[in-house]
Amino acid sequence: MARIHPGRFSAEIDGDFVVLLIGARLNRPWLALRALRDLGGRRRGMQAMLAELMEHPEKGLLGYRGAGLTIVQYWRSFEHLEAFARDPGDLHRLTWLEWYRRDPHGRTGIWHETFLVRAGEYEAIYQDVPEAGLAAAGRVVPVGSGSSARRRLGRETASAGRVPEPRAPGEPAPAAPSTAVPSTAVPSTAEGSTAEPAGG
Repeated sequence: MARIHPGRFSAEIDGDFVVLLIGARLNRPWLALRALRDLGGRRRGMQAMLAELMEHPEKGLLGYRGAGLTIVQYWRSFEHLEAFARDPGDLHRLTWLEWYRRDPHGRTGIWHETFLVRAGEYEAIYQDVPEAGLAAAGRVVPVGSGSSARRRLGRETASAGRVPEPRAPGEPAPAAPSTAVPSTAVPSTAEGSTAEPAGG
């Protein structure tokens, strides 16, 4: 079992980076074995590609995490990702070409989404979980009790009606900003009367 990182923490990566979501779908589960062969099998499938990439960090894969048939990958740049996808010496191109040669007839679906992330324009929060995802691809950053998504994104501004960040049990509430408005009204001299203006 993976080691738990106790408490709250965040993550950061130096510079710009790329997030790739990639996955497959078994449209006809009774043909699962054929679908796995469509996806490259053990020798040329995604797990084999990821193992090869992690052995060669110069290719640009910073890290990844998987959930079933969906995998989140973190890349140093789009150029690194594209070079791996198109290089005839890497597994991906061979598997990709074989996919089209096999023509899976709809029994297996594939998809991906690519996001270019600029430096500092992301945020993450974890609590009592193993270091994974962005925290494993980059580095772990401790956070204090006052941390919020807005602050982690560097967008801390006064915002009326903003929903407060949930607090841990026993954690004191942050001090509310003062809403008092200085009075500029002319004081009255008696009930129902108004003081005469100066110099009147």
